[in-house]
Amino acid sequence: MDHYLLLRIVHGGSAILLMLGLVAHWLMLWKASRRGDPAVLQRKLRRTRLISLPLLALLGLSLPLSGWWLVHLAGWPLGQMWLLGSSALFVVLLPLGLLLAGRLRAWAALGEVPAPVRLLRFCAAYAGLILLILLAISGLMGAKPV
Repeated sequence: MDHYLLLRIVHGGSAILLMLGLVAHWLMLWKASRRGDPAVLQRKLRRTRLISLPLLALLGLSLPLSGWWLVHLAGWPLGQMWLLGSSALFVVLLPLGLLLAGRLRAWAALGEVPAPVRLLRFCAAYAGLILLILLAISGLMGAKPV
């Protein structure tokens, strides 16, 4: 298999896995919070914070490197607007990920106490913004740079 094709598959697959993982965890935590069983919710929060978030962060941090490598192998000229747009979106994505991790940590620290509605809304808003930015980055990734 050609290295370029393999890299394209890995790069696209990691972007799709990142978005699907975020949506899956969003739905999983939403369903667990609606059920009202604090033990199940705490177990899912702990698993999300300790296993899933680091793996999703690793996938997210690998995207710029593999994207640069793809563009370099293809020989595309990178326009300044394309670089600036994708870099700015990635810079916005990192603090949102940290804010989401902090809100999940606060949610897990509550233990058996039900989470306030405001905390749940912040978690949902951060996850939604992260998903929106990932979709925008994927749009830039799929568009040929000018």
